Amino acid sequence: MLWHGDRDLRGVDAAILPGGFSYGDYLRCGAIARFAPVMSELVPAARAGLPVLGICNGFQILCEAHLLPGALTRNAGLKFITRDLRLRVENARTAWTRAYSGGEQIVVPLKSGEGAYAADPGTLADLEASGQVVLSYAGDNPNGSAAGIAGVCNAEGNVVGLMPHPEHAVDSLTGPSADGLGFFASVVSAGVIA
Repeated sequence: MLWHGDRDLRGVDAAILPGGFSYGDYLRCGAIARFAPVMSELVPAARAGLPVLGICNGFQILCEAHLLPGALTRNAGLKFITRDLRLRVENARTAWTRAYSGGEQIVVPLKSGEGAYAADPGTLADLEASGQVVLSYAGDNPNGSAAGIAGVCNAEGNVVGLMPHPEHAVDSLTGPSADGLGFFASVVSAGVIA
């Protein structure tokens, strides 16, 4: 387990930046957390191929740290959203999505107030053309994300960020489904984590 104040990755095989709030999100979500000591090690490790998954606030941090393109802004309607949503897997070739099929639909909870993905038109076109859109909202676009984007990856596919919470959909007893389990099974089955 890593902590934001760590200055060493301790030999981890992969990293997950979870949801929640970082530093109170007083400036911009993830803007201060990108300067946490652990990020000085995580950023170069991710650029060298370490699998990194950012969920909700973790996605915001990855964008602020320039590991992923774009930014996350206030939801359309300026309200916090918490509900189960249907997502479409657009890219099943990343370190975190290999357990899925392209076009597969999954149900995962969304819980955010600042989850609208934003990028300039050129970046959006590049993401689409290069297959870097990992997830999109299937049907309803609850937070006003550009192009209905729910998650993106870097060009290499080892860094993935998504606004919905797959960790809250790993068992049908405690979540709306077990559809989120594929994110974690993907990185394990790739032999990244022993």
